[in-house]
Amino acid sequence: MPTPILEVIIGSTRPGRVGPAIARWFADLAAADPRFAVELVDLAEVGLPLFDEPHHPIQRRYAHEHTRRWSAIVERADAFAFVVPEYNHSFNAAIKNALDYLYHEWRYKPAGIVSYGGPVMGTRSAQHLKTVLNALRMVHAGDVSIPLVTTPVVEGVFSGSDSTLRAASALLDELALLSSGLRALRPSADVGS
Repeated sequence: MPTPILEVIIGSTRPGRVGPAIARWFADLAAADPRFAVELVDLAEVGLPLFDEPHHPIQRRYAHEHTRRWSAIVERADAFAFVVPEYNHSFNAAIKNALDYLYHEWRYKPAGIVSYGGPVMGTRSAQHLKTVLNALRMVHAGDVSIPLVTTPVVEGVFSGSDSTLRAASALLDELALLSSGLRALRPSADVGS
């Protein structure tokens, strides 16, 4: 069986964001784990416009090239880690938009959430995101919650703390377990599946 592909998705797209530093930290930890092939996916670079497909994603009749490119990125993954900020007690619009573009490509794949924010560490964004992941038939694998107040990004680098390292390790263990277990449940790429 090939090494599972873990895509670490940077959810924030705003200028001055700290999401890339946190995502690189998690991706580096995952890349050191021989159970994964890691891809870092930046939604700012993917550049999806506000959902503009004329057909429902369940039909997989994509009219736009940007959707076909996004579909190919998500399709090849076996697991995901969403790196998300907390905006107004929830996750940001770029993540919701990226999730809404597709349906079949997400199903029966495990997803972890690496949230960050102030004193509540992005936990409210993680809670809201879990309901969307559930609707897409993804399996939640765990969370890493990062308090930027006590563990900040310094000069573009995030180093983590002992507790975030333990949480990241536990998340990687769960992603590895679930990615192999869920593979058999995933339907084929056919629309009729």
